Amino acid sequence: MSDEIEFDRTATTPAGEVAELSPLVRRIIAGNSGPMTFTGTCTYIIGRGTVAVLDPGPADPAHLERLLRALDGETVSHILVSHTHRDHSPGVPALKAATGGIVAGCLPHRAARELALGEINPLEGAADRDYAPELAMHEGDTITGPGWTLSAVETPGHTANHLAFALAEERSLFSADHVMAWSTSVIAPPDGSMVEFMASIEKLRGMEHEIYWPGHGGPVKEPQRFLRGLVQHRRQREAAILSRLKAGDERIAEMVPPIYQGLPATLHGAASLSVLAQLEDLVARGLVLCDEPMPMLDSRYRLARAL
Repeated sequence: MSDEIEFDRTATTPAGEVAELSPLVRRIIAGNSGPMTFTGTCTYIIGRGTVAVLDPGPADPAHLERLLRALDGETVSHILVSHTHRDHSPGVPALKAATGGIVAGCLPHRAARELALGEINPLEGAADRDYAPELAMHEGDTITGPGWTLSAVETPGHTANHLAFALAEERSLFSADHVMAWSTSVIAPPDGSMVEFMASIEKLRGMEHEIYWPGHGGPVKEPQRFLRGLVQHRRQREAAILSRLKAGDERIAEMVPPIYQGLPATLHGAASLSVLAQLEDLVARGLVLCDEPMPMLDSRYRLARAL
């Protein structure tokens, strides 16, 4: 079977509708669809009776109302957060106030590296710096409820504090924004790191889960095949960057249009950050040279040796 990645961009259930995904998992999608969020952020309810809620989503009263309606008669023991982007964690305080659940999951927001001198973080506004967990979880930390067990799997890359959660009883993984069926994850330095992202991919390749429930879009139904496809996709993107450098491109702004042919210009900024993440990795491996001590969006790049 081919390992070529196949994205699934078919529509999920409408925003606000409660989808019964498995005996232990329900999903409600927030009404924040867009180019970076697909049909919206997936909020998951795990368990029955006494439950955990994963990724309450944006601070949206309408989403909170629909979520509380779905939780009517149940007890929320834990409010879990996979990472601190504003489409995932700002809904925590209102849900905490309404349910009293323990806020658990990823550590507070942090960057994967320090800013270089003169560098500006273009996605500074995307981070939820108000999030503060009552129970910070690390690799292997576990919370339980009646009939369910969730264990933290550290998967940095998309963000430095990114966590996935394994549901032991169903051999499933809530992969958040690390692995999604509809698109590759955006890796945006300095908050994200391609080196860490690929290491996390390799880590998941050493695990056995039957299905992934992502932070956006539908399930990843063949996780190991999909992970192999992601690795191949990144290798192809790396080859395209090296090819552009060989052709004489020196700056990221020159590389993005030919590499991302057909991509709307409004998304070139996000694509530029992904190219930067890839170049950080290539510079670290000695394949590409940068004219500054640390690779940045406006740096000049060249091949370290002829291809």
